[in-house]
Amino acid sequence: MFTARLISILALSLSSTAALAGPTICVWDPIGKGGQIFDAVKNFALAAQSKGVEITLKAFTDEKVAADEFRVGQCDGLMATSIRTRSYNNFTVALDHGGAATIVRDGKIDMDASYKVIQKAMQVLAAPGADKLNVQDRFEVVGILPTGALYTMVRDKQVFKKGFAGVRMPAFDNDPVQAFLIARAGATPVAVNIRNFVSMFNNGNVDVVFAPAVAYQPLEIHKGVGTKGGVSRFPLAFTSLQLVIDRAKFPAGFGEKSRQFWVDQFDEVAKAVRKAESSIPPQTWVDFDAAEAAAFVAQQRETRVELGKRGEYNKQALKFMKRVRCSVHPGATDCATTAEIDW
Repeated sequence: MFTARLISILALSLSSTAALAGPTICVWDPIGKGGQIFDAVKNFALAAQSKGVEITLKAFTDEKVAADEFRVGQCDGLMATSIRTRSYNNFTVALDHGGAATIVRDGKIDMDASYKVIQKAMQVLAAPGADKLNVQDRFEVVGILPTGALYTMVRDKQVFKKGFAGVRMPAFDNDPVQAFLIARAGATPVAVNIRNFVSMFNNGNVDVVFAPAVAYQPLEIHKGVGTKGGVSRFPLAFTSLQLVIDRAKFPAGFGEKSRQFWVDQFDEVAKAVRKAESSIPPQTWVDFDAAEAAAFVAQQRETRVELGKRGEYNKQALKFMKRVRCSVHPGATDCATTAEIDW
């Protein structure tokens, strides 16, 4: 009798544990569990726990492995770069498109205004009723973590004067847009992955890398830049990590509350990003004049339009970002045109 009762209690206990078992999120962080990305998602999981959602986190230093785990259903959510998440949502990834958030004022980058574009876009995406922008099929983007401006970092500053023709440039095999841009620049693609592209740069196997300032010190990019290299002041884009989930594995309404959590973190995240930018030595930055800045903005706009027509970019997402951008800086030249509005 006692044995039967014990078995019955254990069975009930195990079934209750299984019922309470919550979803799992795969988190890519190049540093692992000790990194800032994992720490940010850990804070998110604690906030979710206070609302009754128990989330288990799994850290990965290899982004491809994290993405593969999510793809085959070993994880119910994925925090990764938009390169990996855009196959689940091609709208929210528009925040990361080249020049989509960039504000140029009086021939110079207005970083405060550019980050305001990102913040406003996140606020709109987190607003009640914005589910249709965040949901595609059974997947939903429930959080965006800005990582800052994406800068061109080179081993030799002369590249900025001579151009990128023949320059060895890192090429990720899962990024067709990057392949298009490398070809357009006339650069020489060198196969890399998220784990080795910085070491390839530091060891001289590639001549340039593209990275946000938050990666400069932790990943020791300064070793590759050295005394001859430099960092372009003009950002290629403003990058983010995005949290995508399988909606069936989370409670109804989870996405909207989750997105608001990440919006609420924006000021603190932006402060950390700007601190990282200011930590790059002044002599390392390479500035451009007003004419060069205007030409670069025009080139980025033409590239977005072309990629939209080719189907690589979501046209409605480009329209969305232009409207946000022009709400921050209505005096911008392209705000008087129908480019990225009329398709």
